[in-house]
Formats: sequence, structure tokens, C-alpha cells
Amino acid sequence: MQLTKTIILKIDSPDNNLEGMLTVFAQGMNYASQIVFANGEPIGSDRIQKATYRYLRNELGLMSQMSCNVARQVAGAYKTLQEQVNIEQAEWQLLEFSPTSATFSFERDFRFSQGTLSIATLAGRKKYKLQVYKYAQRYFDGSWKYLASKLCRHKDGSYFFHLACEKEIPDKKLTDASTFMGIDVGINCLAVASTTDKKCKFFAGGEIKNHRNIRSRERRRLQKAGGRYLGTRSSMRLLGKIAGRETRFMTAINHNVSRRLIEFALENEVSVIGMEDLTGIRDRTKKVSKEFRYEHSSWAFRQLQTFVEYKAREAGIAVLYVDPAYTSQTCPRCNHISSNNRNGLAFRCKTCGYETHADRAGAMNIEHRTRDLRYIFESQGGLVSPPDATRLFA
Repeated sequence: MQLTKTIILKIDSPDNNLEGMLTVFAQGMNYASQIVFANGEPIGSDRIQKATYRYLRNELGLMSQMSCNVARQVAGAYKTLQEQVNIEQAEWQLLEFSPTSATFSFERDFRFSQGTLSIATLAGRKKYKLQVYKYAQRYFDGSWKYLASKLCRHKDGSYFFHLACEKEIPDKKLTDASTFMGIDVGINCLAVASTTDKKCKFFAGGEIKNHRNIRSRERRRLQKAGGRYLGTRSSMRLLGKIAGRETRFMTAINHNVSRRLIEFALENEVSVIGMEDLTGIRDRTKKVSKEFRYEHSSWAFRQLQTFVEYKAREAGIAVLYVDPAYTSQTCPRCNHISSNNRNGLAFRCKTCGYETHADRAGAMNIEHRTRDLRYIFESQGGLVSPPDATRLFA
């Protein structure tokens, strides 16, 4: 099985060559985008390449492989747009690309040597010193294969190289699994983990809620109708800073919680982690009271799951996504389902009287469903996907 990672490395002393490269790459993307938009439906990267290659090479001066990367990136963007159109979440539209990133191919467009990035620019190959953080050093030990990667300019003007790499790791067989762990993600508790052996760990979210509520109140003050500074450049700049701080804060929290969840799994020799398939969760839970609307719409549930997923795969633990229906209303002991079983954070089964924390009950039910799928796999010789299209990552 291939394990894929993206490592973010800061470029120490960027120059105008990088800015020029991003500008021209964006021009090429927008040129290709106009061709696809005029076609009225997505076009494959090969057709885009044939229609744009001469212009990208002769008029814009992009190198051969980068011209191909333009076609691939635009084709992928319109494919995603069409998928959203198909489920009525978007309309067919002209996509416009800003000069914030460009894709480079390993060995053709970029190389590494002792913390130095050699990259193709419009002025030829240039070398830039990278900040190779301690956590990233292991990805330069020769065991990883480098893939097409991105040069990115962040909002603060800093330049980073997003290095994509992959590594072959042994496959984990679901039929060999003996200990499972269910993870329930939420707002009051960021995550609750429960193992087959009934060991449990809580990650509280109260302090984080308070922090986010403070940021939310700051945002409301700036956005208040009729406010003195509403719509001014200074207010918009401050709103952007608040949003950036909040995003970085939640990302750091999710990294920390996901790391501790994997440590807990390794301590208990967990073979498979189960989580809820939250695909389309915001659409399925649109009826949220005004009081909790901000928390519901902005909480990074899926990001936390993604962090758990790739950290688990690095640790040799399989990840399985299960149907989330009624996990918080089902009794882990007798399987009785009722909305009356749960009252806030308290869970008490109306049939057998079993009592526990509501989020712990959810984690226990997720663990049960994950374990059940292991026995289905063993008895039928393969995973039988239920209507929710359960996804397996091993």
C-alpha cells in the first residue's frame, strides 16, 4: 500500500523569480480555463494540453512539463466543479485562478540537495535554501519517492514548497484484526475513543469553545450593521487576521488531538480505528438553532478525521469509516434505538437502563460497527458496502 504525505517547507530567501513564475503559471491556467468553460463541460487533460501547449510554451515561456501540469490542474478543477453541479451544489461557471501556486514535477522541474531546492523559473534554474524542520527530516532519508509538488505563496507573502511524497508500507489485513477502536468527534468533546476492551479516553473541547466564542464575538462587533468601521480596509484586514488565527489554532489543536489518539491506540494495541463517514454532514444537518449555527458550520470535524487517518496509516493501523446513523441514540448494551435515550451529554437507555456519557456511547457504537464489518469481511470473503458506501483505508 502507498502512503502519501505532503510536507510544507519554508523558502528562506524568495526573490522576484518565484513571483514571476506564479504569475505566468496563473495566466496559463486562466487561458486553459477559458477553453474548458467555452466547451460547456469538462475536458480531459490530454485535450487541454493539445489546445494550450503551443501558447503556454511559445507565448508564456513555460517549460514543457509545467505546461502539462497546467492542463492537469485545470482538468481536475473543472472535474470537481462538474461533480458539484451534478448534486446541485454549484453552477457551471468560469473558474479563475490567482497567482498563489504552481505545480512542479520532480527531477524535471525541481530537485533537492542537502536542504536546498533547485527549481525551474522563467529565468532558468534557481537554488533556494529551505527550512527543513525537525519533523520533516525523516522524509529525506532516501526511503520516500517524491511526486509532483507545489510552490505556494501564503497570504503573508511567504513562500513555501509543498513537497508531496509517497512510500510503500505493508498492507494490513482486516481479518487479522483483534482490537478495534471507535472515535466519536464532536463539539463538547473534540473526540472520544473507545476500544474493544472498553478502555476510553476523552478529549474535552470546552476551553476551545471559549476561545472560538471570543473570536466570534470579535467578528460580530466588526460586522455589526451600521458600525463605524464596517467595510473599511482596516476592518477587513482585521477580520482576515482573526480568521487566520482561528484556522491556525484549530489546525494545531487537531494535530495535537490526532497524535494523542494514535498514541492511545498504540498503547492498547489497536489494529483498526473506526470513525463516522461524515460526507455531506452539513447538508444532512441544516436545521441547527441560531445559537449553535456558527459552531456547527465552522467546526473542523473532517480535518481531525483526516489527521487521525494519515497518522494511523503511518503507525500501521487501518482506518474504517462506518454509517453514522443513530450512533448517539443506540444503546451499546442492548442496541435499543430511541431519541429519548440521550438527554444532552447524558445517555440512559429507556429499555435496559444502561447509563454513560453520550459521546462515549457514540464511540462504543462506532467500535461495534467497525468490529461487525470485520466479521462480515471474514465470513463473506470481502467487504460488503452498505448503502452509505463505507470506506476502508488500510
